[in-house]
Amino acid sequence: MNVLLDIGHPKDVNVFSNVIRLLQERGHKIKIFARAKESTRKMLEENGFEYKLCKHYKTMPGKAFGVLANDLLLYRMARKFKPDIFVSPGSPYSAHVSRLMGKPHLAFSDTEIAGLVTKLAFPFTDRIYTSTSFYLDLGPKQTRFRGYYELTYLHPKYFKPDENVLTKYGLKAGYILVRLSALSSHHDLHAKGFNFKAEKELIEYISVLEKYGKVIISSEISDWQTIKDYQLEMDPKDLHNIIYHAALCISEGATMASEAAVLGVPSIYVSNNQRGYLNELEQKYGLAYTIPDKDLALKKAIEILENGSNRDVWKSKKDEMLSDTIDVVDFIVDTIEFHDQKGVQ
Repeated sequence: MNVLLDIGHPKDVNVFSNVIRLLQERGHKIKIFARAKESTRKMLEENGFEYKLCKHYKTMPGKAFGVLANDLLLYRMARKFKPDIFVSPGSPYSAHVSRLMGKPHLAFSDTEIAGLVTKLAFPFTDRIYTSTSFYLDLGPKQTRFRGYYELTYLHPKYFKPDENVLTKYGLKAGYILVRLSALSSHHDLHAKGFNFKAEKELIEYISVLEKYGKVIISSEISDWQTIKDYQLEMDPKDLHNIIYHAALCISEGATMASEAAVLGVPSIYVSNNQRGYLNELEQKYGLAYTIPDKDLALKKAIEILENGSNRDVWKSKKDEMLSDTIDVVDFIVDTIEFHDQKGVQ
C-alpha cells in the first residue's frame, strides 16, 4: 500500500513517527508532504524520513493563496507516487487532492478551533478520527477513540526518560518551564495567551516564579533580551526530556501543555481558547489546567509549587490516565490498513 502522509506542524512529526515506522515494518510505502514550518524539517531529517516541503504561509491572505499553490504541488507529487490512501491531521490539501484522485482521505484531528481548516478539508474527507475528549460533533464521518495523540510518542511504550539530558544542559530536575508561543497558526487567529504588553511584565512574572525554582523559557519568539537570557537552546529531540524533568510547565501553547500533562508534569495552559483534550486531562485526571488570565495562571502555579507538585502524586494521576487509554499508534495503523483493504465505511 502507498500512503501519502501530509503534515503541517512539528507536533505532527512526533504523532506520526511511530506510525510511519510500524507501517514500513508491515511493508507499506510512505511519502511525506510537509510544511516548511519551525523545526519540522530538522525533525523529519533526524527521524530519517524522506519528505517534500511546501511553503508555509503565515498571513491569512497568504494562507488563502497557499491552498491553491499547495494543492497543485501535492497533486503533482501524488500523480507520481500513486497513493492508495491519503492521511493527515486534517489537511485541506490532502482533502482536495484525494477527492480529485478518487482516493480516501483519513483525518486524525485534535483541534476543535481549527474552523477554517474544518470548512476547507472536512467536506472532502472520508473519515475523521478524534479523541473521545473532542467536544465537537462532526457528524457521521467522525469516529472517536479513547486516547490522546500525544500518547503516540509519549506513552511509556515509546518514551523512556533520559537523565543524561540534564547533564548535557547543566540542569537539575525540578525547574519551571515557561512556553511562549508565536500564536501564528490558523487556529490561533483570535488566541490570547500571556499577552505581555512590555518586557517589564515578563521580568516581573519570572521573578515571582524564581522564588520556587530555576526558570527556563522555551519560545518561538525572541524579541526581548529577557527571553534570550532565559531561553534554553536545545536540540528538538531533547525537548520531551526537558519537559519530563520539570516541576511545572506553564504554557500559552496547547502542544507543550498537553505533552507535560501526559508525562505527569503539572501543566497550566494560559489561553482564552479551549482544547477538548486539555479539558479532559483537567476534569477527569487533574493533570492540567486551562486558565485564560496570566495572573490567575500565576496564582495557580504558585499553589501547585507550594502544595501540590509531589512527583508521586502526579505519577499516580498519569497512571490512571494511561490505564483508561488505548495504544494510539496501533489504532492509527490498523485504521489505515482497514480502509485500504475494505474501503472507507
